[in-house]
Amino acid sequence: MSVQYEIVHTTIYQYQQPVSFGEHRVMFRPRDSHDLRVLATDLEVSPESIVRMIQDPHSNSVALVQPLESATELKIVCSFTIEHAHTNNLELPLAPSAEVFPFAYSVEERFDLEQYLRPHHDDPGGHLTAWARQFIRTDGLTGTRDLLVKMNQFIRDNFGYASRDEQGTQTPQETLKLSTGSCRDFALLMMEAVRRLGIATRFVSGYLYDPALDGGDADNTVGAGATHAWLQAYLPGAGWVPFDPTNNLLGGNQLIRVGVARDPSQAAPIAGSWYGENGDYLGMTVNVVVHRR
Repeated sequence: MSVQYEIVHTTIYQYQQPVSFGEHRVMFRPRDSHDLRVLATDLEVSPESIVRMIQDPHSNSVALVQPLESATELKIVCSFTIEHAHTNNLELPLAPSAEVFPFAYSVEERFDLEQYLRPHHDDPGGHLTAWARQFIRTDGLTGTRDLLVKMNQFIRDNFGYASRDEQGTQTPQETLKLSTGSCRDFALLMMEAVRRLGIATRFVSGYLYDPALDGGDADNTVGAGATHAWLQAYLPGAGWVPFDPTNNLLGGNQLIRVGVARDPSQAAPIAGSWYGENGDYLGMTVNVVVHRR
């Protein structure tokens, strides 16, 4: 079963006096695939700007926005309509060789997955590795998918969610120490933990649909109303499988993909520069509205 969504993502930067702007990278267009189809998109920018659409090294659609005038406000409004099919990663069969952890990727897979297998953060005290290994059974065989499902749920049940609009991500060690973080922090924590167990992962940025916003049942979904982040793990036979540790989601059609990357810094929804005096920057507001059609 598929559903259609209408999404409007508005970002506004405000300044005390007119400033000039450098180029901004805007990642807003969802990634088309067998489970997600883009029906319409629109991008509005104020002040007047030159917009170029490119694909980055991960084949994400990126708009390069160059404002032409100085202003006290930069407003970027992305809107689109999509059709999203329901998926459930618990129903995706794994290759027999990957059903039990640990497993080995084929030589060809390792060539393509190398950047997603290598940890990006040091673990000098071994705390992250030890935390990851707690999900390996000691009383019998460990199912590969079971391990990931348990880790996904553990983060949701034992870590506190804290929304944060500023760019950047906590290190996995910081998230472990604080037991709190944003969706980006939880995604990175699980990514790095799983990589240390020898499973390839990548970061996903996008949007989250909360049924309660359209009068549906409240299910304690957090992260709606702004951009969202989760991860995918590559499992032979099933491919890139989604895990959202913020909400303990395992697919479905609430997660709307926009960008994928080996590291969160490569999938910022909007990044750019401005030129003015110290203290000119007043702040940024982000609002994401996702409605089911």
